[in-house]
Amino acid sequence: MSLKSRTAGTLKWNVVDRVSTQVLYAVTGIVLARVLSQEAFGLVGAILVIQAFASLLVDSGFSYALIQRKQPSRLDYSTVLWFNMAVSIAIYVILWMAAPLIAQWFHAPALVAMSRVMFVSFILNASVIVQTNILMKRMDVRMVAVSNSAGLIAGGIVGIVLALKGYGAWAMVWQAITVGAVKATLLWATGRWWPMMRFSWAALRSYFGIGSRMMATSFLNTVFQNIYSFFIGNRTGMVALGYYTQADKWSKMGISSLSQVLTSSFLPALSAVQDDKPRFDNITRRLNRFTSYLTFPALIGLVVCATSIFHVLFGSKWDAAILLFQLLMVRGIFTVLTGLWNNYILALGYARHIMWLEVMRDSVALAALLLSLPYITLSSEGNPVEGIAIVLWGQIAASAATWVATLIVTVRLTGQSVMSYVRDMLPYLALSLVIGSAMWGVGHLIGNAAMRLATEMAIGITAYLVANRLLGSKIQAEAIDYLLKRKRD
Repeated sequence: MSLKSRTAGTLKWNVVDRVSTQVLYAVTGIVLARVLSQEAFGLVGAILVIQAFASLLVDSGFSYALIQRKQPSRLDYSTVLWFNMAVSIAIYVILWMAAPLIAQWFHAPALVAMSRVMFVSFILNASVIVQTNILMKRMDVRMVAVSNSAGLIAGGIVGIVLALKGYGAWAMVWQAITVGAVKATLLWATGRWWPMMRFSWAALRSYFGIGSRMMATSFLNTVFQNIYSFFIGNRTGMVALGYYTQADKWSKMGISSLSQVLTSSFLPALSAVQDDKPRFDNITRRLNRFTSYLTFPALIGLVVCATSIFHVLFGSKWDAAILLFQLLMVRGIFTVLTGLWNNYILALGYARHIMWLEVMRDSVALAALLLSLPYITLSSEGNPVEGIAIVLWGQIAASAATWVATLIVTVRLTGQSVMSYVRDMLPYLALSLVIGSAMWGVGHLIGNAAMRLATEMAIGITAYLVANRLLGSKIQAEAIDYLLKRKRD
């Protein structure tokens, strides 16, 4: 198969994976959000903050390095696997002993036992990092999609049953354990790869350059994503953290899906042509347009439809999270585009540049956080999310600054112009803003939440497809042809 065909196939299965994952995740999330309290989500959100840092230390950035290298050996894969497992077990022991300190920081004694159980999930996840990486490298991600869906189905059943039986936050803890266990079992049973009983320091060192830089980048990104929960939970309690956790979770369903599809589908293809500048430039131009075609209407549309979505799914129980969700979606636009351009930089072997861009973003974010901390404290006495919203404006500013800096670095490394990137993005941004305004105007004339959501979606999707057809969008035409299995010259 040609690189284009393999990339299209990979994209298809990544889309299937993300769509099925998010549908299953959404169904479970809706039920749990209706049954469980805000405090329960706050407790699990506090654990997830710690687990996010532990998980990235386990991977240490080597999965990125394996994808970036053209032909990793079996010894390379085996070495990274044994390293991941050793680190995951060591970190689990440390966190098991630190559980009382975690509970003390969040003023929630229940976190001691809950965290010690839930942290087992990142050991399970560490066991399949290499298995997943190998399938991505082969551009054969069908079983990744299947294992993700199977894990979410099993985890969803366990979580819902336990929630209905009154287990509270523990329902989500056992849900996470079940998801990890089922996914690991399926990937090991079907992966057709087993590690060598060998470990090579030389192999590990050969990946250390890119791996360490990507770990540092991931660490900084994780700090940026989770430090807010760390302080919100400490200063305002579990209820306010629960609102933020819900807004963050539902916003990430769209943002992370787009970012993961683009990284999983296109980074292997970009790495394969890293030495062929004409092909590399052609692919990046098409990716700029394709990403803009998807990102702007999807995320702007979710901002517009936020109130309708929350009311249809949850009633008025989570209204305090709506504004937070909208702000996080705005930030997500910058996140997706920056992540795409990071793929270009990484494929060319410049992981160091990505790390320094993250340093810049986190510096801006830290300054914004320090300025907004007093507002978080004040919000705990009144509206629990007013101060949190101010904090999120700081996140948006940091993300926008990083987006500009990443664009400058990317055009310099790829030898393309800023205007070429702007021309690729601007038509889809302008079209999405115009259609989003129309959706907002019509939606506010309808009182019923379900009818309002249906109307907003119908206007948005129909107008966007028709407008792109009339404007002669090649990206849309190629996407439709691929879905219909037609070939274009």
